[in-house]
Amino acid sequence: MDSSLNGDCIEDAMSSATYPHIEVTSEGVAYVAGTRTKVLEVALDRIAHHWDADEIHRQHPYLSLGQIYAALAFYEERMGMFDNVAILDEPLACPAGHPLGSRRKALATPR
Repeated sequence: MDSSLNGDCIEDAMSSATYPHIEVTSEGVAYVAGTRTKVLEVALDRIAHHWDADEIHRQHPYLSLGQIYAALAFYEERMGMFDNVAILDEPLACPAGHPLGSRRKALATPR
């Protein structure tokens, strides 16, 4: 299965559900609608810090709970879409056993 981010891949991914709080650019980058916050940033707050939606909202008060839940749902439904994003191309300086490091390995593993 080709996990590259092309227009067809995005259209196929978007066809399963609609997320009014999420916008996907022509380059395939998912943002919280009306903001410059990437869906991946919200998901990484959940993964790396183990924050729930309320804590993410406290840390990012400009995001509504609806936007946060939409970003988390979008990410969970389309994790494969995020496999090739730039953040995964950069080496992560995570200590052994850090949850972000293990998540990066899981994301990089072919499905």
